[in-house]
Amino acid sequence: MVLDDAANAAQIRQLLPGGPECAVIVTSRSPLTALDGARRFPLAPLSEEESAQLLRAVSGRGDGLDGAHRLVELAGRLPLALRIVAARLAARRALTPDDLAGQLAATDGRLHHLEYDDLSVRRSLAVAHDALSASDREADRDAALALCRIGALDLPEYGAPLLARLTGTDERRAEAALDRLVDVALLEETAFGRYAPHDLVRDFAREIAGTAGTAVTAGTAASVTDSYARGTGPAAPGAPGSAVSADSADSAASAGSTGSTDAGPGEGDAVPDLALRWYAATAARSYQAIVEPSAVRSDRLRTTPSEPDAHAADVAAAADFGSADEAHAWIGLELANAVALVERYAQASAYVPLLARYLAVSLQRGGRLGELEVLGEAALGAARRLGDEPAEAFALLDLAGLHFLKGRANDSLALLDRALEIWRRLDFLSCLCRGLGNRGLLLEGLGRYEESGETLRQCLEYARVLNDPHSEAITYSNLGNLYEHTDPRAAIEQHRRSLEIGEAIGDVVVRHSAHCNIGYAHLTLGEPDAAVPHFEESLRILGGHDNRHWQGERQTRLGLVRALRGQGDVARAARECDKLLTLAGRRSDRYSEGLARHQRGLLRLAAGDTDEALRQWKSALDALDGTDTPVVAELRELLIWRRHSTPPPPS
Repeated sequence: MVLDDAANAAQIRQLLPGGPECAVIVTSRSPLTALDGARRFPLAPLSEEESAQLLRAVSGRGDGLDGAHRLVELAGRLPLALRIVAARLAARRALTPDDLAGQLAATDGRLHHLEYDDLSVRRSLAVAHDALSASDREADRDAALALCRIGALDLPEYGAPLLARLTGTDERRAEAALDRLVDVALLEETAFGRYAPHDLVRDFAREIAGTAGTAVTAGTAASVTDSYARGTGPAAPGAPGSAVSADSADSAASAGSTGSTDAGPGEGDAVPDLALRWYAATAARSYQAIVEPSAVRSDRLRTTPSEPDAHAADVAAAADFGSADEAHAWIGLELANAVALVERYAQASAYVPLLARYLAVSLQRGGRLGELEVLGEAALGAARRLGDEPAEAFALLDLAGLHFLKGRANDSLALLDRALEIWRRLDFLSCLCRGLGNRGLLLEGLGRYEESGETLRQCLEYARVLNDPHSEAITYSNLGNLYEHTDPRAAIEQHRRSLEIGEAIGDVVVRHSAHCNIGYAHLTLGEPDAAVPHFEESLRILGGHDNRHWQGERQTRLGLVRALRGQGDVARAARECDKLLTLAGRRSDRYSEGLARHQRGLLRLAAGDTDEALRQWKSALDALDGTDTPVVAELRELLIWRRHSTPPPPS
């Protein structure tokens, strides 16, 4: 006996024969896990070769229909879609597989091409969706709404906190809705708590979202605002749920009182803007968890002219993260979604500069340069469109940091100077102070020592007037880097002053940077034995704290490799160099990779492997060409000499 398309276990339980000699085949969109004594055979998409075999068998075509053909992926490797594609090829001999692939790829209406006779991918998916919509069960109706919201956003993946915000429910109901979509094969659970639709389901979800519209109804919006005001809205993963204070509740409840486009959620609010609201508020909480209370944090969290009215209430109502690690984990989960939203809606939402500003520090520290560039450019364009000068200055600062991490100091300086112009005009002294410190650092790296010294002395004056020990410590550090060119002993004294302040205020980055810089000063003095302990202590400080600082870590690891090579410990230096290359590769950081390959070439030269040294230096030059690092000139010199020549002295 065959029971086809069973809705649930209860529907078929009374139809099952009880005899041991009987067998029943049951097909269902649900896994029917409540059915006892059953063997389950989940039907995943076919493999590429199985898909090609089905296409060839049904279409009667053998002309290039292998597993690599575009039709295989465009049909999602789903048997029904492949069957339809094959039937169309069989019916029209003039239609080539390449022509049909072009039709499927060139239109947003892919599902229109996946219908033939009584076969239809759209109708098959609609059966499952319509059953959910018409169900008496709350979880089913929530699931139908969730699929519509998924279609309106079309993000890489989804989690319960975001879906709860979009559907006006709590996380428990959102999780149940997502689980139901998995049950009926409209979603796949890609990792625990993370969900993504198949490509053809994405197409279907976009269609139903377009039919239903992307506006949030007044009832849903009121539910969302009310749940946040009560403190029962979706919390960040890993963050404790907690009630919101009376002040926060009042402010959240009144978030929709204004009639401007910056109002809280009301009738007509678009689903993407509601998602950006949630991301901006949660990103603000993540920034607060990652960055210790300081003037730096206060400045980045300050209200700017284009900030939507509802944002402060959203942040107040969002749950705190328990630690910086939890905040970093949330960013890791949601970053691809945030970037996708920003890329699509940078021209339409005032939440884009906020979201980019809150994520920038974590991305800089983590070396996520690709995402940092996308968010920074979008934030800059949005801030200018909105006429928000403070937001523009922060976007310029973050892009300057990006170019610094890429080794493009001149580009970084140009962006930073534009930010400084804005801060001077607005009289933002604390931002101006830190910007001058960064400017002094860039000028020193470019060999403009006199300008660097003048800029850093201005910065030190501002830091003392503002009573800002953090900026004072950073300035001493930058002065130490400047003095290293003429008097490394004096440089060490400046770094020790920075270290003393860092220890007094408990700042991890200041302490780690001071030890790293002292190590480099000892290298300049030709004292690798004295340098190694400082580089090791710098890494220990970073590794023993939940802060993350890729720029500082890569600089420290480079220094450690140089110091170990100076000691003659080539084996350990090679291991440390390999570790640096691995870390740079994970971040797609070509600049760091180039610096590491320069050192690896020097290590291979010390081991007598000249050919490999030359290969490493060639790779390093490819990675560093176009940057402002003096290593480029050294690499060109190294690549000029040949095997029987005397190489120039390595740095």
